[in-house]
Amino acid sequence: MGLGMANNLLRARVPLVVYDVSEQPLQQLVADGVSVASDPADLASRVDLLFVCVPSDTESTSVLFGNRGVANAKEGLPVVDTTTMNHGAALRLAERSRGAGLNYADCPISGMPFRAEDGTLTMMFGGTDEQFLEAKPFLNIMGEFIVHCGDVGMGQLMKAVNNIIYDVNIAALSEVMPIAVRAGLSVETLAEVLTTASSRSFASEYFVPKMLRGEFEGDFSLSAAYKDIVNMREVASKMQVSLPVVDAMVSSYDAAIEMGNGHESKSAMLKVYEERFQQKVRLAKESTSASME
Repeated sequence: MGLGMANNLLRARVPLVVYDVSEQPLQQLVADGVSVASDPADLASRVDLLFVCVPSDTESTSVLFGNRGVANAKEGLPVVDTTTMNHGAALRLAERSRGAGLNYADCPISGMPFRAEDGTLTMMFGGTDEQFLEAKPFLNIMGEFIVHCGDVGMGQLMKAVNNIIYDVNIAALSEVMPIAVRAGLSVETLAEVLTTASSRSFASEYFVPKMLRGEFEGDFSLSAAYKDIVNMREVASKMQVSLPVVDAMVSSYDAAIEMGNGHESKSAMLKVYEERFQQKVRLAKESTSASME
């Protein structure tokens, strides 16, 4: 995701300095003439605004406060953290950043790697009006839908709400499709209606074709994305409310991980119900007829 975002800034002729622990994205950017820092502290000393895009708050903490981290280099530096993390973790990072003289805002992103490459991400900003106005010209280059969600941490909360509803959609598809095929509907009919009729969603448009081809790799994994569930559970616990629909989705999510599919995408929830109902949902490999394995 970070590489796609950097490429869009580069195409807009924004001067860039970059750093990554992985060589592959750096090699591509170096080939395009981008300057590479030796570590986060070096990076911070050479920029006026820092975007962070890493897997979790653990890596964000290391980038900001680790040995040769950002906080060692430049007091007052504006930091926009596009990492998806727990709402509470964002608040803790913001508090620690204030103590270290950093100007921290959260801005998780949504839209899959292809939208990062296209510059069409949805970006959910949490921070002050001043922080938002400073970052917005660059956010507009990397994203298509830019939303100021409120104070720091509210971007993470909005991302969690978005992803939980997305997960509910995937769980519903996973549960209903096998029983629909077992009851007599063809796989082709399911694919056509679920991606065009009133049940259509991004989840169905993106995942139904992959499910029917048996493709469960290449997307954000169940295990890696579990932080959204933790996020919503913490919010629900704090507010002392129950979330029965979310809890039902989580049971499917947990079952898929317990089956050993945690490294696969969220669409692997389908396998839970294929096993329970003894009905696979696949397009035949060498014809357009349904595979009734």
